[in-house]
Amino acid sequence: MTFYYASTNKWTSTPQPNEQTIELWKRVATKSNWRIVQLPNGYYQTEYKDLDDNWVDVTRRETMDGAEAAIDGSITHYSKKLEFANGPKVVKTFE
Repeated sequence: MTFYYASTNKWTSTPQPNEQTIELWKRVATKSNWRIVQLPNGYYQTEYKDLDDNWVDVTRRETMDGAEAAIDGSITHYSKKLEFANGPKVVKTFE
């Protein structure tokens, strides 16, 4: 028995980012758009500046070093997202 499908579909695991999302990722991937504030309980909170120049809180850490490491991790994460925003990266081709 043969099955014939009249149409094809393109399936992706995640939706493609729009231009506003990419602009936010560019901003979050830049360390100058981050800051660390100390809260009344002694914890350190990391914040980034969004597209409307509002500070958005992200994480809380017990130490300043932990907060800065969290920012560095976020920058790495969003830099990778930007790298793949234009599609998959070719790592090997065959002749």
